[in-house]
Amino acid sequence: MKYILVLGDGMADEPIADLGGKTPLEAARTPNFDRLTREGATGMLRTIPGGFEPGSDVANMSVLGFDPVKYYTGRGPLEAMSMGIDLTKNDIAYRCNLVTVADGVMRDFSAGHVTSSEGAALLTSLAAELPDDVLVRPGVSYRNLLVVHDGEGCTSTPPHDIVGQPVAPYLPRGGDAGILERCMAKSREVFAGHPVNTARKSAGKPLVTQIWPWSGGKRPAFPSFSSKYHKNAGIISAVDLLNGIGRCAGMEIITVPGATGYLDTDYGAKARYALDAIERLDFVYVHIEAPDEAGHMGSIEEKIRAIERVDGVVGTILDNFNGVIAVLPDHPTPIRAKTHTRDPVPFVIRGKGVDATTRFTERDARQGRFGTMDAKDFLSFLFA
Repeated sequence: MKYILVLGDGMADEPIADLGGKTPLEAARTPNFDRLTREGATGMLRTIPGGFEPGSDVANMSVLGFDPVKYYTGRGPLEAMSMGIDLTKNDIAYRCNLVTVADGVMRDFSAGHVTSSEGAALLTSLAAELPDDVLVRPGVSYRNLLVVHDGEGCTSTPPHDIVGQPVAPYLPRGGDAGILERCMAKSREVFAGHPVNTARKSAGKPLVTQIWPWSGGKRPAFPSFSSKYHKNAGIISAVDLLNGIGRCAGMEIITVPGATGYLDTDYGAKARYALDAIERLDFVYVHIEAPDEAGHMGSIEEKIRAIERVDGVVGTILDNFNGVIAVLPDHPTPIRAKTHTRDPVPFVIRGKGVDATTRFTERDARQGRFGTMDAKDFLSFLFA
């Protein structure tokens, strides 16, 4: 049997007054989700274990069956794995956003979705000014990496959780806090007159004012996907975090030209590459970041549009694949909150029976035959 799982990051939401009390999933036109639901069955999934923040790292690890309680060490080391950085046992890797802070307030956690080339230019300039025990490595857009050699770790806050708030209460605390704050201060100095910001100012774009390191940890040790499930698997994502999880699990990393990790990603190419990959693999995990980005923006229109485009990906797969298909978010990213929440998310599976639900929404899935289960058990259930 072959399996494809399509994950719309942050696709779940809450009822919104401007949508007449509907969620974006309910308001969106999703003929393929609904066809899948009529041909399959639904339920709800708890993706965030108690004691963990509702991040995409924890949620996607859970969905893939790698219990964060056992294996999670931080978001940074997962992204380091994706970038091919060989962490030593004493290295602490941090996710390092490029952000816009003005008048002490976090204005934009992505600096207006700075381009990868702009980010690389900024970080190259910064690297020359940092001490030898700190490494910075460009990633995709605002998502980059900072490694402290012989680090201790520290408490940190995701910048997307504090948009519109003063940053002072959320600066790093404990352990590596001192060296991280020195790096942040140096980035403000280096970025202030940088040619990248000169060009962005002329174009009316948000300035990249500094780095923001968060979610540091040491290199994780996962069992391989093939040893856990006895299946060959691949992952499609434009996000370093997801590819890092896949690399840790020994999954094939499938690169899709035109995949950006943003609203403008090539949705059709993701579907085509998934169909090609499933010819040689047993399981393909298709991650689509766009709904989450729209949720962080607080844009109802963009979130509905992103959901409808994910629906198009599912439609292409439905028309060309006869195996088991599952669709779900990893967590909600409500328009109201502009950040992740820990509420259970809906899922639908075609290939494991049928129930009475006819639409793929949060409300309908609560009535599904599968009830509510823990995400760490999801793939074992799917493959059973």
